[in-house]
This record gives sequence, structure tokens and C-alpha cells, in this order.
Amino acid sequence: MTDDAAAPDLRASDADRERVAEILRDALAEGRLDMEEFEERLDATYKARTYGDLTPITRDLPDHGTSAPAVSLTKQPERAGTWGDRIIGGDDSGTSSWAVAVMSGFQRKGRWTAPRRFNCFAFWGGGEIDLREANFADREIVINAVAIMGGVEVVVPPGVEVVVRGIGVMGGFDHREEGVPGEPGAPRVIVTGFAFWGGVGVDRKLPRAEKQRLREERRREKLERKQERRRELEASLPDHLNLGKAHEEREDRR
Repeated sequence: MTDDAAAPDLRASDADRERVAEILRDALAEGRLDMEEFEERLDATYKARTYGDLTPITRDLPDHGTSAPAVSLTKQPERAGTWGDRIIGGDDSGTSSWAVAVMSGFQRKGRWTAPRRFNCFAFWGGGEIDLREANFADREIVINAVAIMGGVEVVVPPGVEVVVRGIGVMGGFDHREEGVPGEPGAPRVIVTGFAFWGGVGVDRKLPRAEKQRLREERRREKLERKQERRRELEASLPDHLNLGKAHEEREDRR
């Protein structure tokens, strides 16, 4: 098999990007990356097209004990995901199919079902459409957003493909997430509509539960390191100091 470094122009697969993302999640949990660095690198990972794009992302991070991880050219089976469970299909058009904000705001977030077509309108107001924990009525959904002197924010989880087709006049649609390949079986979100003196943004974020899990893992790692340092310090103390410390602890318990 050709060495990875000798083939930087080879196209990377979804599985390759997901393996790099897993290294980044481990690095965040271990405290090697802060949340801002993690999100920047994760964003670059899902935008990467070749092995040459992926390799620098984890060059300074360990991979299961390896000092300089490289993306493997050996194709592995795709990991089973949960997208099939979240694309519910059927005749149901979704929990909600429209929203309006006139000098106010709206939110669609949490556990809800995104319909095949969701229409929303914001005038001197704003709206948020958060798909991170949503189910999908179909494998492809359309979000039609009209923003007049207002704004609409669409939040998608990693793995979802985004296509932006909106038109802006003295306003605009965010195309940063367009072109990021989707995971196998993941839904496709098409963002369309019209923006006049307003904007429609698209952002890719981790689900809240995943963020919380990573924070808890990082907190647990810090606690374990602190306890280990304390044990090492106690082990290095002379015996008479350790006996004195044990006596103090017995007195405290009394």
C-alpha cells in the first residue's frame, strides 16, 4: 500500500473525514484542544476534499498513542449511524411547516420533525431553525426563507449536506457550509428564498448532548489528572509526613 504522505491528492472519503473527526473529539475530551479550536478544525475536516487537506488537521495530535497520525488509505466499513432512524418518511408533513416573525422572533429547535418544505418569513425580526436534534420527514428537505430587514439562522449538525440557492438584494445568503459532503444516509438540506436588507445564515454545530458529553469527559479527565498528581505527591513525601497526614485525617473524621 502506498504511504499516505506520498498520495496527498487522492480524494478522501466520508469514512476518512469521520476518522479525523473522532481524533478531534478525543483531543477535545483530553484537553488538548479548546472548544474554539475544536470547532475550527472540525469545520475544516468536513470541508476537506483530499488526504492532503486532512493530514495537517491532526498533525500535532496523538492518535491512540501514535505521535503523528496520518489518514489511512485502507478503506474501512462505514460505521452504523442513526440517520435512518431520524428520517421518518410517511405522509406527515412535520411538526411545523411554517413560521412568521414580524418585529419579533421564532424558534424551531429541540425534538421536532422538519417537514419536506418549511416556509418562514422574518420582517424586522429574526428566526432560528435548529436541526441538530430534529427528525426529518424526508431524505431531502427544503427551507424557504424570506428575510426583509431581518434574519433567519439555520443550524445543521455535522454530516448533513447543505445546498444554498437563495437570492439576496442588499442582503445575502450564507454559503460557507455549501459543498461539505454529507455522511452516507444523512439528509440533504436545501436553503432557498429571498433576502432584502437582511440575511439568511447557515451554521454547523455539534448537538447539545454531544457538547455536554465532551465537556463532562474533559472535566473528568482533569479530575483524574489532579487525583493522580496528588497521589504522586503523597507517594514522594517522607514517611513521617505521611503518618502525620494520616493522623490529621483521623482527627478530622472524629
